[in-house]
Amino acid sequence: MDNVFNGILLDILYNNLPHDLFLLINDNRTFTAFFCYVSGLVIISVVYVFKLSIYLNIASKSISEEEPKIFKGKCPDELKTFSQKLKDFKFELKENERARALAEQQKNDLIVYLAHDLKTPLTSVIGYLSLLEEAKDLPVEQRAKYVGIALDKAYRLEQLINEFFDITRLNLQTIETQRSRVNLTVLLVQILNEFYPMLEEKKLTVIQSIDNDLILYADADKLARVFDNLFRNAVNYSYNNTNILCSAKRQNGYITVTIKNKGDDIPKEKLCRIFDKFYRADPSRKSSTGASGLGLAISKQIVELHNGRISADCNDGITEITVVLPV
Repeated sequence: MDNVFNGILLDILYNNLPHDLFLLINDNRTFTAFFCYVSGLVIISVVYVFKLSIYLNIASKSISEEEPKIFKGKCPDELKTFSQKLKDFKFELKENERARALAEQQKNDLIVYLAHDLKTPLTSVIGYLSLLEEAKDLPVEQRAKYVGIALDKAYRLEQLINEFFDITRLNLQTIETQRSRVNLTVLLVQILNEFYPMLEEKKLTVIQSIDNDLILYADADKLARVFDNLFRNAVNYSYNNTNILCSAKRQNGYITVTIKNKGDDIPKEKLCRIFDKFYRADPSRKSSTGASGLGLAISKQIVELHNGRISADCNDGITEITVVLPV
């Protein structure tokens, strides 16, 4: 027994017990000495276990806190670093789970809107073609009318499918811009002229305030898609016999295009969402306008692909869409 105590255990006692107590134990190698040896070891073990439990408790609380005050200087830097890494990992897991849930919700929304929006024109196509199939003796004029309606609905169905493909490609960031020198003045005037029949139908007047030779480097086709969507919205949601204002100017290396129209007032809580996919500020207008709720979302992503920004405002029924593009 003495050989054991004079070995490793004696060294531990020498390093941890008061010097006088160690000499007492070392000089009296009796049962009392054995008892003191064991007692000393137990005391030392308890102290170290207690300290370790404190560190583990602090580490556990630190990791579980949302914004922990790491250990408050109560443990070595190595444990602080380890705790921080654990918290970072925990935060990353939460963010990944949140992103996964959002992606799952968006996928479900896409399926719902696909089914809903594609069903309407498809039902019309089937209905009119069924009438043509069943009524063989329809007058030529009525038959031509039904064929025309079915064809219009088929075109609408094709447009919806193209829009869904566009928004999917834009979300995946696989689309690239083919940039070249674009005269935005000419582009805007051309697009406005294309809306002449719709303007005449609603007795709308377009007031233009577009600077000459607004030149920028951009993808002309995609910008045309943006402003076609914005003008179409302005026409669709304008009151009859009102004005639509289109202004464009260059300032400090940017070109700002503003489109204003007079229509129903859009509440602030809806205005902040009009660039969300599938969102309609007024769902009741869907059938009359043919809107899929994708036009503004696509426009926003195209503008952002050009490092620009788009915003909306509405006061007393005057809706204003602003697009800012870098030259």
